[in-house]
Amino acid sequence: MIKPQNLLPNLSPRQPLEDEYISETDGLIYCSKCHTPRQKKIEFLGKIMFPIIRCQCQQEQYEKEEAKRKHQEFLEHISRLKSSGLQDPALREFTFAHDNGINPEIEKAKNYVTHWEEIKSKAMGLLLWGDVGTGKSFFAGCVANALLDKGVPVLMTNFAKILNSLTGIYPQDRNEFINSLNQYSLLIIDDLGVERNSEFALEQVFHVIDSRYRSMKPMIITTNLTLEELKHPEDLAHSRIYDRILERCVPLKINNQNIRELNAVANMSEARKLLA
Repeated sequence: MIKPQNLLPNLSPRQPLEDEYISETDGLIYCSKCHTPRQKKIEFLGKIMFPIIRCQCQQEQYEKEEAKRKHQEFLEHISRLKSSGLQDPALREFTFAHDNGINPEIEKAKNYVTHWEEIKSKAMGLLLWGDVGTGKSFFAGCVANALLDKGVPVLMTNFAKILNSLTGIYPQDRNEFINSLNQYSLLIIDDLGVERNSEFALEQVFHVIDSRYRSMKPMIITTNLTLEELKHPEDLAHSRIYDRILERCVPLKINNQNIRELNAVANMSEARKLLA
């Protein structure tokens, strides 16, 4: 590894190493490989000094090693982000590379990632709705993984997990926990509507959505509820939650093909072949 250049100047020229030579032109030490100087001559406070510098091939090697180090640091950063944002290991398989082409709306997921900077600046979210098993979670997971791979902090969770966390902490700490969710550039809430409908639960769901709303950061919500149910909820408690979601999240219906059933049929067919 090329070490950083010595910042302490030599007061006199040093002897050349095996891969160096002294130039007859300026008397400085040069690299025998790239023929560029490894010394320079400067005058400071009336003294002549010969600080060591990198020759061209040393500088290229140094930059190459620095790029490798920074890339490794970036990969470690991504790994930490995924451990924090994708707490369910199965979500790591929800990637564009694993898309089977059944769901045409996946192109919109790619566009969401492509235009992320503009989407982030405008706090534009998505409301993914449709029947059970149509690929809403996969759609959201693809967005999450693609952004995480770019170093964007994303949290994909559900209200069941959030409510469990809120139930186990003191009331004065709940606001701090809810505010901590806003450290993520994108918050993905999976399966809105399956959480319990107690007064406490609805109040906490509202606080999470409202906090995100006021933070001006985007969120993606997936739900099995219909758009009609979201627009015309049964009570005020649900209405104030859904109103904020619909104001910031563009509704996108995911197709009616039940991907889970299709996968089950394919798996059964494969099993029969193996067992035949």
